[in-house]
Amino acid sequence: MLRKIGLGLVILIVLTAIFLATWEPLTAATADAPPPHKYDVTIARDTWGVPHIYGKTDPDVAYGIAYAHAEDDFSTLESVLAMTRGRLGALEGAKGAEGDFALNFVDARATVDRDYDKQPADVRALLDGYASGLNAYAARHPGEVRLARLFPVNGRDVATGFVMRSPFFFGLDGTLGALVGDKPLPPEKAPPENYPPTTAPAASTADERPNGSNAFVVAPKRTPDGATRLVSNSHQPWDGPVAWYELVVHSQTGWNFAGAMFPGAPYPLLGHNETLGWTNTVNRPDLIDVYKLKMNAGGDQYSYDGQWRPLEKHLIWLRVKLWGPFVLPVPKYVYRAVQGPVVVNKSGAFAVRYGGADQLRMVEEYYRLTRARTFDEWQQALAMQGIPATNFLYADAAGNIAYFYNASFPNRKPGYDYATVLPGDTSRDYAPGTVPWKMVPRNVNPASGFLVNANSTPYLSAGPGSELNPADWSPLLGVETDTTNRDNRALELMTATPKVSAEAMRAIKFDTGVSRNGWAGKWFADMLAVDPRGDATLTEALSVLRQWDWNADGKGPADSLAVILMRAGQAWHYRRQPEPDPRAALLKAASYLKQHFGRIDVPLGTVLRLRRGNVDLPLDGGPEILRAASTWDEAPDGRLVVNHGDSFVMFVTWLKGRVQSESIQPYGAASTRPTSPHYADQAKWFVAHRLKPVLFYSRDLNGNIERLYRP
Repeated sequence: MLRKIGLGLVILIVLTAIFLATWEPLTAATADAPPPHKYDVTIARDTWGVPHIYGKTDPDVAYGIAYAHAEDDFSTLESVLAMTRGRLGALEGAKGAEGDFALNFVDARATVDRDYDKQPADVRALLDGYASGLNAYAARHPGEVRLARLFPVNGRDVATGFVMRSPFFFGLDGTLGALVGDKPLPPEKAPPENYPPTTAPAASTADERPNGSNAFVVAPKRTPDGATRLVSNSHQPWDGPVAWYELVVHSQTGWNFAGAMFPGAPYPLLGHNETLGWTNTVNRPDLIDVYKLKMNAGGDQYSYDGQWRPLEKHLIWLRVKLWGPFVLPVPKYVYRAVQGPVVVNKSGAFAVRYGGADQLRMVEEYYRLTRARTFDEWQQALAMQGIPATNFLYADAAGNIAYFYNASFPNRKPGYDYATVLPGDTSRDYAPGTVPWKMVPRNVNPASGFLVNANSTPYLSAGPGSELNPADWSPLLGVETDTTNRDNRALELMTATPKVSAEAMRAIKFDTGVSRNGWAGKWFADMLAVDPRGDATLTEALSVLRQWDWNADGKGPADSLAVILMRAGQAWHYRRQPEPDPRAALLKAASYLKQHFGRIDVPLGTVLRLRRGNVDLPLDGGPEILRAASTWDEAPDGRLVVNHGDSFVMFVTWLKGRVQSESIQPYGAASTRPTSPHYADQAKWFVAHRLKPVLFYSRDLNGNIERLYRP
């Protein structure tokens, strides 16, 4: 009997193992490849490995974009595609399964299935061209494919990536995570001043989200040479699905653009063409409304305007990789009410309404922006309101500069506080649709001659005398009123520079100073006022901190301590949390330095590092500083290895009818290919604040081509 039981258990274990190893690819949905087409494309790699893609048509170029990017970072592209199919958990385990749940929560596939065929034919052809390039690379390199039956992909998969990722740039993940965990929601309103009030808001468990960027545009009236200047300085992770990839594209139909894109995009998302350009910074309007539903006893109906409605309910199976080939199926339900998707937790059922939901217009909008040649054409594209959120700072050869606080603001009704949880049993606080484009805040050609933004309120972006009046814009939009240290510092520097030359612009962008105004000034003042009460480490820390010159240039004895404290300050300020105990923060930072380096006044370059493969270089700057090193990993040797901050940096100048640009990245064009010479070849220039030329015009490539080929 025992032998039979033992044999039965062995058989059961074997069968279970076979099931866990085979069910995922066998049950995975497959897609039809795009229609067969011969793409006419040539790729020229410059001496930095940056791809310059030439095609007869725009879809030809999109094919080349996909192929070139796959050569440099196929693993990330495969992860993005797995996400669009709800199979990221099969690649990355539980963390990936969270993304698969989010895909179903926002109903991204259903949105694409409904709207894809309504897209203009040229947009669909572009998406198919991009998908075909990915398929071609996967077919030629089967050893790199980790997920069976993922390929071929098609234009619908590419479009799904846009729908899936767009709402998470303005904080939907924080709201979703809080609701799923039955925790307090992240604050949606800024405190009344640049630092938290004495009455603290409810604590949030949301992760630190330093979604920062810097952007500068300067009109000819403000430059000594009559040039228009644009600086793109997005702060993104240095790896992964939202890391920048640089490229230059040219088609015979007149599509010429230099800039950068995220994995899975069939075109650049920011940069410039011959006549105009733009950059983006994350804005943080209140685009999310949460409604608590009134449920019946059975939990399958909710009350709305006096009637009971069925709560939509769909079963999904999350795929969670365990180890090796074994993938665990995990059942989950997704729900939906009239206001939007629903999270059910111990506290009840909550419907979530968010800006730009259930639409696909952002795919066409980004493409039209890159094809625009005039300010009017560019504004027409932006007015599509497909991109749910993100600031746009614009400049052009004609001398125009502009800042559009772009967002798909939900329609709202007066009389309700949309920053709080709303009653979900009535239509009185719910109005479908999006606020008209004319109501979106903007500042066009201000008298000051410049515009900056570093994730702060849009009202101050043009400097003293050219500010926007908040009273001119509806409070129902939920526009943020808080400021960052980067924005405070940028405004101080720009205001103090009557004529912004190329050299002055570079000095401002790479500035390592900290403003004494705003939250940072108060944060350090509170720490300098700490009573050490006989603690030797605190006494020493205060002595070091008093020597700080409010600059993280790596030249002073207090820079390492101050930079760690800036990270601590960023963590609470950006999340709109109450200021923590300054004594505890100072002691923690000082203790870390003493533990790993034996002293507190250790040079910043010793502590803050850029590491990639065999490259190990010192960095300056820090969190919430214009020279941004936003977050880091703590290495075993105590070094702080930066993983987020200044990423793709581009300087653009229009002068006498010609555009010229320079750029730099932390690593290189082939950032996930350790054997490539472009794995980290830009790192030395990056840490030295140096920029490489962008070879925008084809004639600029003469003598600078490393490889020329047809994929």
